[in-house]
Amino acid sequence: MSRPVHTEPFPLFRPIHARIDLAALRHNYLRTRELACRSKIWAVIKANAYGHGIMRVAHGLSDLADGFALLDLEDAVRLREAGIRQPILLLEGFFSARDLPEIAARSLSVVVHTLEQIDWLEACELDAAARIPLFLKINTGMNRLGIPPALAATVLARLRAWPHAGPIGLMTHFADADGERGVDAQFARFAPLAAQFDGPVSMANSAALLRFPQTHADWVRPGILLYGASPATAHATASDIGLKPVMRFEARVIAVQRLEPGDRVGYGGMYTAEKSMRVGTVACGYADGYPRHAPSGTPVAVDGHRSRLLGRVSMDMIAVDLSDLPQAGLGSVVELWGEHVSLDEVAQRAGTVNYELVCALALRVPVVEMNRQCVPQASRTD
Repeated sequence: MSRPVHTEPFPLFRPIHARIDLAALRHNYLRTRELACRSKIWAVIKANAYGHGIMRVAHGLSDLADGFALLDLEDAVRLREAGIRQPILLLEGFFSARDLPEIAARSLSVVVHTLEQIDWLEACELDAAARIPLFLKINTGMNRLGIPPALAATVLARLRAWPHAGPIGLMTHFADADGERGVDAQFARFAPLAAQFDGPVSMANSAALLRFPQTHADWVRPGILLYGASPATAHATASDIGLKPVMRFEARVIAVQRLEPGDRVGYGGMYTAEKSMRVGTVACGYADGYPRHAPSGTPVAVDGHRSRLLGRVSMDMIAVDLSDLPQAGLGSVVELWGEHVSLDEVAQRAGTVNYELVCALALRVPVVEMNRQCVPQASRTD
């Protein structure tokens, strides 16, 4: 199934779309490079590039990125077939020994995080010349993926003895780089290993990259930073960091209702008018990726002017306040997040994280590229 394809002004289509600004993407990459100027950058494009389109983002950064990091072998193969030649790192490694011949053939790098994966490496028969770059992941306290630090020396010896090992790196992942605990405890477990290691080291995700320069090492792994949102909103907003929003999520007003005091809005009547009001019904709901739990008062922008959500988000529609916007009406453009309303604001009001919002963009929402040719893309991952 593919996304709808259209050109502006969209007369035949439901009036909703996401605009992807490739110039903003490139700006954010260069800003990230300023923040970690001594490190190479794995541009993280997992989860369909956080909802922005994996092929679109990879091509948008193809002349800038040092490498790309993702999860799925299928996506990595598509990138190679599309001409992407930078290193590509599979962040969860491989899930079967059967994947290894394709990984070798496509010159991919893999994370190794379990002893079982090492068994698969040692048992796999590959062409004599095949070499696969490896990153050994150390579990320093997140307790999700990784080898215990105490086993690092033994495991590294096995990897170095594997005849198909390419360059070997060392990595870890921080659980609370965006929070009050920070990285100190995990960094203390990892630093002695890194100090004795003679290969490339990678620690910092977006939050660590922003807050803890000591973690930058040889490679950093920014994700949400590239897409123009803050990885640590309690410490710095996207604007504070100097980022630009890459996604602008917009829909239009498709009806206008006039309310009197006591009238209620939407399912469950969750908002009650205290005065005479004008309310716009907007062609966007949770089936499009807008958060269902966003409460009344969540900011929106109508024709560039900030306003607010009213009542409960339904599957295909929301209601917004037009009372102080006499110029607004049928056909007005409503920005759900982007230039006038930050992704971080909406996530905070909805009780979620900015990552979830962009990743949840629905397949049925058309995408329009800005700052290349404004031609909508035909598929979800283009």
